[in-house]
Formats: sequence, structure tokens, C-alpha cells
Amino acid sequence: MEKAIESGDINELKSIRAELSSKQHTLATQMDLISNEISKLDTNKKVPLVSALEIKPQTFKHYIEVQASFDTERNVVLYAEYSGKLNKVLVKAGAKVSKGQLLAIIDDGGLSQQLIQAEVQAELSKTTYERQEKLWKKNIGSEMQFLQAKANHEAHQKAVEQIKEQLAKARIVAPFAGVIDEILIEEGNTVSPGASGIMRIVNLDDMFARADIPEVYVATVKKGKKVEVFVPVLADTIAAEISQANNFINPENRTFKIEARVNNKSWSIKPNMNGKLRIADYVADSAMMVPKNVISEDAEGNKYIFIADDIQGKMAIAKKQFITLGVFEGNNYEVLKGLTPGTKIINEGARIVLDGQKVEILN
Repeated sequence: MEKAIESGDINELKSIRAELSSKQHTLATQMDLISNEISKLDTNKKVPLVSALEIKPQTFKHYIEVQASFDTERNVVLYAEYSGKLNKVLVKAGAKVSKGQLLAIIDDGGLSQQLIQAEVQAELSKTTYERQEKLWKKNIGSEMQFLQAKANHEAHQKAVEQIKEQLAKARIVAPFAGVIDEILIEEGNTVSPGASGIMRIVNLDDMFARADIPEVYVATVKKGKKVEVFVPVLADTIAAEISQANNFINPENRTFKIEARVNNKSWSIKPNMNGKLRIADYVADSAMMVPKNVISEDAEGNKYIFIADDIQGKMAIAKKQFITLGVFEGNNYEVLKGLTPGTKIINEGARIVLDGQKVEILN
């Protein structure tokens, strides 16, 4: 062939080309025959590789998730109930205190001296009354004297009680055990009822998460229902239950408030921190579920999956199965109709198989 090319003889070159073309046709025919025979003998030709998932009934829960904020009922600013100079602040910020402990003293403006005098008068009136009572029982003296002594004694006793009530307002005591979070005013300042905060006391042992729930869940979100309380800044989830579900629907956003008590012995959760509540609003004890990624939809909107039918070893036939879906949670749908326990569905590879196509199951 090289000599024919060097010679430049066109007739010889055409002859060689015709010979090669004939050989090419013969080889192509032989290749087609071999390929057809291989196709007949090779049962794994173009068989998609898939994985199968056996359907087993299991508990299915659908959750709603809402934003929440934390608070406590024991976060109180102690205000003055008596006007006067703040004589003593007996604790510092951060101090642990017990219920009833004296925390601060307001100048009583001489009320303590008035109490001493009133108690003396009350004791004298008591003696007089007891003496008149004994005489009256012996029919000595008049009834009027006895009644006057009695009324006088009761009036003095009442006066003592009133002064003690007023004097108690000059003493700031802890309403519950907790920690002094901050001192709001210094000693020596003048305070007055309702206007002067003395200090803040907190106890974070028991917190609650408060959230607004859309009214569509009013039938399923009720007092006593279990919830999961997630605290993002702590990356912690706490099991709790709804302690209060309000009956009032806010007309502006169509929600109702709930509260869930949270144990907080470590005091890691602070008032006004943000959180999330996960509430199971639907539970099915024996549900059949399929992953979202295996579900397809036809032109009419019907949902279907592929099941592994006629399984023989690792080989099976992909069969289209129409299903009715329920609610969705996580990555799974509940299947209400179309599946039975023990059915094996095609999982990985579900998007590439065709109805009636032979497939090979890898798992």
C-alpha cells in the first residue's frame, strides 16, 4: 500500500480502497453477530443497580415547632412600701438569701418609739380590763365601767397591731429563697412606696417557656401534653410538658399562649432567653413510612413509588405502586394506602428505574 501511495497510481489506490471497504463490511457484520449473541447470553445487560428498603410498621410522630422565650415567676423587684431614708442595705449583689430574711431597713421616723408607748398603754388597759372583769363577775361596779375597760383595751390592742403593720413596711424581707441579682439604690437615699425599687431577687430553679400557638392546633395542643424544649445557646433539649394552655385567642394573630415548666437547677437558662418548642400534634403507633426521595408523581398528580417485585436472589422486577400519603416529618412521609408490611421498596435508584424493568439489588 505504501508503494501504491508513492507511485501515485490512482487506479491501484482505488482498488486497494475497495478491498479494505469489503473487509470493513465483513468485520462489521461479524461484530454485530457477536454483539447480538452476547446480548442474548448476558442477562445483566443494562440492569440498574438499586438498594431496597423493607417496610416495617413503626411509631410516627408529626411535630410542630414554635419560637419560645423563657421567664420565671420568681424574678421580682422589691419596692419600698414606706416613705423615708434607706438606712441599711444588709446584703450585696450575688448574695444567697432565705425566705423571710431581712434585706434592708428604712428609717421608720420614730414609729418604733410609738410602738413601745402603744404597747405600754395596751398592757395598762389590759390590766384595767382584767380587774374590771373580776369585779363585774362579783357584781361589783357598773356594767358601763366594765364595757368601757373592755373597749379601751381592744382599742389599744388594735393600735399596737396597726403600728406593727406600718413598722413591717419599713423592713424589706425576702419573699422567697433566691439570689440578690442587683442592688438598685444606695443607702442614704430617700425612698417612697411604689416609686423606689430597692433590689432585684431571683430564683431560677423553676423556669417556664412561653410560646404562641396558631389556633389550628387548639384541639391537639393542650395542658399536660409532652413537649421538647430546645435552648439554642446551650445546644440542649429538655423534656417537659405544657403546664398552661390559655383559652383566649388573640384576634390580631389568631394564636393562643402556652407555658411549659422547665427544671433549671443549674440556673443555666436565664429570663428572656430564646428557645424552641417541639410538640407532637399527631402520633400513629403502627405507621408505614417511606423516604421523601423515593416518591414520584405522574402527570395527573398521583404519587407512586417502585417496589421490588418477583425477587430472585439479587434480581427483581421494578413495579410501579401508587400510594396515598399522610403527613410529612423529617425526611419521611406516612403512607396511608398502597403499602403492606414486609413490602420491599426501591430506595437508592428509584428515580432511574422504569415500570417492569429488571433491577439488581445491592443490599
